[in-house]
Amino acid sequence: MTHPLELPPPSRHVVVMGVSGSGKTTVAHLVAARTGMLFAEADDFHPRANVEKMRAGTPLTDEDRWPWLHDLAAWMADRSAEGRSTIITCSALRRAYRQVLAEGVPSLDFVHLDGPREVIHERMQRRHHEYMPASLLDSQVDTLEPLQPDEPGMVLDLTLAPETLAAQVVERLHLRALRPA
Repeated sequence: MTHPLELPPPSRHVVVMGVSGSGKTTVAHLVAARTGMLFAEADDFHPRANVEKMRAGTPLTDEDRWPWLHDLAAWMADRSAEGRSTIITCSALRRAYRQVLAEGVPSLDFVHLDGPREVIHERMQRRHHEYMPASLLDSQVDTLEPLQPDEPGMVLDLTLAPETLAAQVVERLHLRALRPA
């Protein structure tokens, strides 16, 4: 409990980003377990029309993505207002998408899990995803705009073990001091 004159520590927000199959969910879950950050899977925010479109193998357009991205930003802003830190998974493929996600939170860091297309494709072939077929990987790779030097975050090698990646996120973003929500 804080003294009445002390402010609680500010909330922190992290988006684990990258194309489908890069390991976002696994790494984000591990970071959440280590830090107490509230976890959310961006896929759970997609409207039914987006899910059906992807299930049919049709890439989403910007018009499909904008409402979804605004919903994610609002969710993080609401948690921030509650003083809760969050970690979400989101492809966040374009800089414009990342700018929308950053609306309404005092601090947002991006963790881009990046690596060889062949490794990602092999992972997608081995896993079952409700609506993201491996056939959409190329459209995601084509859309991806890497983090720019002026964007807060880091790029990590997705071929490393998930535990190693989670440890790097916690260490490099100084997330150890966070308390469970």
